[in-house]
Amino acid sequence: MSSRLIGVGVGPGDPELVTVKGVGALRAADVVVVPVMDTGERGRAEATVLHYVDAAKVVRVVFALNERTDRARREAAWDAAGARVAGLLREHGCVAFATIGDPNVYSTFTYLAQTVAELVPGVVVETVPGITAMQDLAARSGAVLTEGTEPLTLVPVTAGESALKEALAGPGTVVAYKFGRRAAEVAEALREAGRLDDAVWGSALGLPDESIRPAAELDGATLPYLSTLIAPPRRDGGRGGKL
Repeated sequence: MSSRLIGVGVGPGDPELVTVKGVGALRAADVVVVPVMDTGERGRAEATVLHYVDAAKVVRVVFALNERTDRARREAAWDAAGARVAGLLREHGCVAFATIGDPNVYSTFTYLAQTVAELVPGVVVETVPGITAMQDLAARSGAVLTEGTEPLTLVPVTAGESALKEALAGPGTVVAYKFGRRAAEVAEALREAGRLDDAVWGSALGLPDESIRPAAELDGATLPYLSTLIAPPRRDGGRGGKL
């Protein structure tokens, strides 16, 4: 039988937001891999997974999760992680990789799967979708992501301020990920685009230190790296005005 690598989205952090299919995949796997910055930490994905599977089958694998400047270090970390997971696949056959959010949205699973596919010929790669931070923030804040014909633009602020400004100048809702370290720049971009008053940001969604606040309260202080922003367009047409 072919080895199976399954990327399982476990949501933004609230264990109640893991899908039934996701829980089934985690429990059916021989091993559940969770990405961490170092072997001593318990990351958000692991904390969520432990609500559903025994700690004995959870394996921490180190990734250079936020490394953007040292390409050699990042590539070496991906290679090492891929080799570790490839070894687990050869030993056990079915490995689930738990990732916060969704495995096909800015997830480390993408890089892992590419590496493992080269190391384990014939491996079957599957994904189980997960609830994203923007969906959870919309639900918790009451922000509507899209109406009628509005587009939805998702921007990682790590791509640079210009990408965010270009998105804010367009139609529809803009969602910004990973903006915590550039909160002051994001607030200014919202102000320039006339979107500050209706925007909302959140971090640690579903966790004890959850914070959800109007973007107008951004004061330039550094926020958690994984903060999420929703900036809706102006909606002045009444019910169904965007149809």
